[in-house]
Amino acid sequence: MQMRIDLNADAGESLGLWKLGHDTALMEHVTSVNVACGYHASDPVTMREAVRTAAATNTAIGAHPGLPDLVGFGRRRMALRPDEAAQIVVYQVGALQATAAVEGAEVVHVKPHGALYGMALTDDAITTAITEAVLRLDPDLMLFWLAGPTADLARSLGAKVAREGFADLAYDDDARIIVEPAPLAKDPAVVAQQAVDLLEGHVTSTSGKHLDVEVDTICLHGDRPNSPDICAAIVARFDELGVERVPAIQLL
Repeated sequence: MQMRIDLNADAGESLGLWKLGHDTALMEHVTSVNVACGYHASDPVTMREAVRTAAATNTAIGAHPGLPDLVGFGRRRMALRPDEAAQIVVYQVGALQATAAVEGAEVVHVKPHGALYGMALTDDAITTAITEAVLRLDPDLMLFWLAGPTADLARSLGAKVAREGFADLAYDDDARIIVEPAPLAKDPAVVAQQAVDLLEGHVTSTSGKHLDVEVDTICLHGDRPNSPDICAAIVARFDELGVERVPAIQLL
């Protein structure tokens, strides 16, 4: 079992007066946070507030670029060329880097959001284009990619990569996550057990298949209605086992 792990969550996904997520509650416990950058969610002030909260809680700040689809929350696929996918990532990461710099903070990782993340899992050209663009932007930026072929490809290109597992998403038999159209409440104990399974290097697919998975960071989704309860359950299990939570940027 791994005794040091990063726990990450998405944040900054509100938009103006429309509020989503539990940023402050989660940032008291997670070690890395992925801040939406305006395409699938967020706005300049929301981004700033997420950065400020992360800085105040010593949570590592990452960019969470998504597809330009506010109505669909970036969870609907779009027909993009690899270079287009890469450019929308660069555009959004730059916006968050500027926001963080003004606040005396730093963006240390990049994790694509939703359908953009999913598109990369099934298209090596998109993974390559995004990874190479982030490397050109700043070779010290870490990328969060799903543990397995996608993370391995990005590492082969010379990027710093945190292999990601998901505590609150189901896996298919090919060790790919099954993205939900709209995250619903989940049993905190069940999610916490999957987080422990990931620490032990495995996860069970929806058909019951045992999958070997090695991860550096574990994600929980901040937009679930009961995400604070889920986070608390995961942290409690980790504490019982003596597992130390450390930002991915400090692990690798």
